[in-house]
Amino acid sequence: MTDIRVDKERLQGLPPDVSRMLARKPLELLSASDSHLMLADTATESPVLLAGVLEEGAIPDLLSYFNMFRKSGVLSVILSGGSKALYFQQGEVVFATSTFEAEDIGSILFSLGKIEQQALDQLRRQVTETTTLGKLLVEQAAVSPKDLWLAARSQVENIVYNLFNAARGAFYFQLKAVEQEDILRLSMSTQNMIMEGLRRLDEKALFMRKIISLDHYPQATGKEVGDLSEIETRMLNLASFGQLKARELFRKSGVREFDGIRTLYGLLERGVLRMQESSGTEIDGVLGQILTVYNSLFREIHIPMRQANPDFSEEITQELRILPQPYSFVLRDVELRPDGTLDGHSLVDNLDGLDVRDQKKLLVDSLTEVAYLESMAVRQHLSVEQARPLISRVQESTARARILAGRDE
Repeated sequence: MTDIRVDKERLQGLPPDVSRMLARKPLELLSASDSHLMLADTATESPVLLAGVLEEGAIPDLLSYFNMFRKSGVLSVILSGGSKALYFQQGEVVFATSTFEAEDIGSILFSLGKIEQQALDQLRRQVTETTTLGKLLVEQAAVSPKDLWLAARSQVENIVYNLFNAARGAFYFQLKAVEQEDILRLSMSTQNMIMEGLRRLDEKALFMRKIISLDHYPQATGKEVGDLSEIETRMLNLASFGQLKARELFRKSGVREFDGIRTLYGLLERGVLRMQESSGTEIDGVLGQILTVYNSLFREIHIPMRQANPDFSEEITQELRILPQPYSFVLRDVELRPDGTLDGHSLVDNLDGLDVRDQKKLLVDSLTEVAYLESMAVRQHLSVEQARPLISRVQESTARARILAGRDE
């Protein structure tokens, strides 16, 4: 967090982007105490009417306030890793945007099984300041107009519902007119969305106790039951061999995540499915051998690091999320498992569609990058005596993997 201080009647330490944004604007002191300061440009056409710190459980109260007093404007919410904006017209949510990639229109269409990842990645690379992803989806006929409209409505609802999980952040509400082209006809009112969001929050906590993780694999038990719905039957058939993660099962079933969670929970309750941590199938060939080499290394590093730094797994997982290309492509949606290893099936799925030689090269390069990150942590948290053999293992494992991949230069 930026350290901002009042020194000699001047504000010191404002971030450069904030300074540029507010430069030469007449700011009025609206509120101050010994622990806060609020300045605002009251002459602007879109004044900030409300601002504050977002704490757990505050979203329903905020939405209720704007709905009750029939406010029109934009509620901006700043969270760790991104921001969201909810557009209100006479107290009703009519539109929403998000900077989180998982909530953009492409990710929604992918989660519903309407577009494949490779096609989506190609479209994302064509996005510019003037050419949006939605425009490209329409122009290149990647999805039908009906699917795009339904996904846009689902996107707005997802952005709102996901806010109910927000534990910490900041918000401000601006008086601003909503453009007509931005208004969507949603399936429910703001009050109903509040009730639905709270219900989902409670139910998801219950459902996940049995599902455990969306990265686990549902597998059919062989038990026969009657009166299954169409979606339950489809999900059960797709899960027969236990080779799809729960989130991938939802995608192939064409259901939204929460609906999939609720359906999966029902099938688990009836005993027709069970959850497994792995798919139960080994990865064959050179890719499997490379994964075995690195996962053996990661497991070995994890044991002493878990004791030296309890946050080791979370820190490495965070580092994986900000790696540059091509590592981020190979390691997307991958995180350290409890024993320090990586899910080989996710890695291989991410490489699907590439030439075999490229698959081996990218896998070795990406896992070498993970090994490098972990070796840096080893040097930082372990003594020289503890670190030396682990660093040697990193070098040995990397050399062995390169030979397996045919890259022993």
